[in-house]
Amino acid sequence: MAKFRKIKRHTSEVEPDEIFLDSQNIPDFNVQQFEGRLEKPISKRIIIFLGIFFVLTLFILFGKAMALQIWEGDKYSSISQNISLEREIIFAERGIIYDRNNKPLGWNEASDNDTPYSKRVYIKEPGFSHVLGYISYPIKDKQGFYWQKDFIGKDGIEKKFNSILSGKNGEKLREVNVRGEVQSENVIYKPEAGENIVLSINWRLQKEFYNSIKKLAENASFRAGSGIIMDTENGEIIVMTNYPEYDPNSFLAGDDEKITKFLSDENKPLLNRAIAGLYTPGSIVKPYIAIGALNESIIDPSKKILSTGSISIPNQYFPNLKSVFHDWKAHGWVDMREALAVSSNVYFYEVGGGFEGQIGLGIEKILKYVKFFGLGNKTGIDLPGEIGGIVPSPDWKKKNFNGEPWRVGDTYNTTIGQYGFQVTPIQMVRAVAAMANNGKLLKPKIVMGKNESERLTVKGSTIDSEFQHGVEIPTAMAMSESTEQIDIDESYYKVIHEGMRKAVISGTATKLDAPFVKIAAKTGSAQLGVKKQFINSWITGFFPYDKPKYAFVVLMERGPSQAGIFSAANAMKDLIWWMSENTPEYFEINDQQLTTNN
Repeated sequence: MAKFRKIKRHTSEVEPDEIFLDSQNIPDFNVQQFEGRLEKPISKRIIIFLGIFFVLTLFILFGKAMALQIWEGDKYSSISQNISLEREIIFAERGIIYDRNNKPLGWNEASDNDTPYSKRVYIKEPGFSHVLGYISYPIKDKQGFYWQKDFIGKDGIEKKFNSILSGKNGEKLREVNVRGEVQSENVIYKPEAGENIVLSINWRLQKEFYNSIKKLAENASFRAGSGIIMDTENGEIIVMTNYPEYDPNSFLAGDDEKITKFLSDENKPLLNRAIAGLYTPGSIVKPYIAIGALNESIIDPSKKILSTGSISIPNQYFPNLKSVFHDWKAHGWVDMREALAVSSNVYFYEVGGGFEGQIGLGIEKILKYVKFFGLGNKTGIDLPGEIGGIVPSPDWKKKNFNGEPWRVGDTYNTTIGQYGFQVTPIQMVRAVAAMANNGKLLKPKIVMGKNESERLTVKGSTIDSEFQHGVEIPTAMAMSESTEQIDIDESYYKVIHEGMRKAVISGTATKLDAPFVKIAAKTGSAQLGVKKQFINSWITGFFPYDKPKYAFVVLMERGPSQAGIFSAANAMKDLIWWMSENTPEYFEINDQQLTTNN
């Protein structure tokens, strides 16, 4: 039986009966189950080949890793250390400063070196440094890193509105190799340009007013001067200039020699005299004493007082001795209008402090009315560095003169703007504007709004495309206004107006008597020095007389007392004659007041 035993051998061949068995369901053919197909096992050769391939691949990868980590590790470690990622500032463009007619006054130009930011440029015409100010650029340390990353305004508009003009810096990430070559860079966030600002300044008038003041200072040996023109309806400053001034480009360039010269100059070119120079006002305070006397019914404006050149009062401690208070000349009989026109000291001594039968205002009421018109107080103008002032009072005297009591002679001197009286030119132009507009005490402003126009780069400088075509750009931001109403009858203002007009026609301000415009004005001079060898010369006023639109002030500082015919009125005279030919629209009178001026 052993020969009939079927021996089953293990073999790789497929038995025929297995094929026949799997083919039984052909009518029910199911592709997904591979039924009815002939199957063949994978060859051992293929398995061996794949095994060898994978083993070789592992050996190759292992060998490469060994090469990178061991044999060439130091090389690639050095390369990786010499590739660095750096954060770089993308400096924002600073906003442009324009005048009221979109003339660029401070703008940006592409730098001519490797500096990664634009350089600041200011108008080359004179008279603008104290208004515009200057900036300091971003600053690097010794390692080349910026420790001051922003432009910082240091004076004027640049300082006051630094946050608006600055914008916001951007940043980018750079990959740099050991040779300083940029391998790649990506902007993390883009810079945001600063906003443009429009000033109420008229650049042509500013330049010309500066030149007029400079000319007078040089011709008559005044140390310095300041001039302001202000809109009596809204407080806009049309002109504000000082002589001497500094060069802002010296500060931008870091010129230590020139900066040291400015700082040590006894004429103080860094001082913005218009808002931070304190001066004895002299007779320009008389209109405010006069209107106080009218409002308190101290005197009828038609009543006449005799000026023989002085008044004398008995000395409190030595009755046989008299204190004499001088007029600058004997004026004879003068009423209020004439007293303003000729600037009679005697008239105001009596109206302010009283004399014989004439009752005086007294120091307390004098303080009341000069304060009504803002004298001695800050105006709140939108520029940095403004200071207040001093109006003499009994308390002030006690503090400064070892408790000495107030005397009638102190009142006399206060009524003519002497003694300890100290004011700034900006206070005086605001006061005369309030006199001109019948009692609206305005807050002066030098910024009209923001300029939102489209920017255009021309010849390396960033300017506004609208300015190229002379198009007026509407302001998008109206600066806040502040107005106080001084409650005094308009008829009293009219008396003061008439007196100031008479000063131009036949009094102390005849230099301003012009055929093309009616001007009302009040002059003043204050003596300086132990021997009274110097004077400050003033003129304030407004025009057109019949419908006041603009108030002005000129101060000429520390000139010789023998200046004679040379006074602050000369500088204003030169300006109004220039205006008659170049900007006559400022003298026009319309039922609808001008809203935009050239």
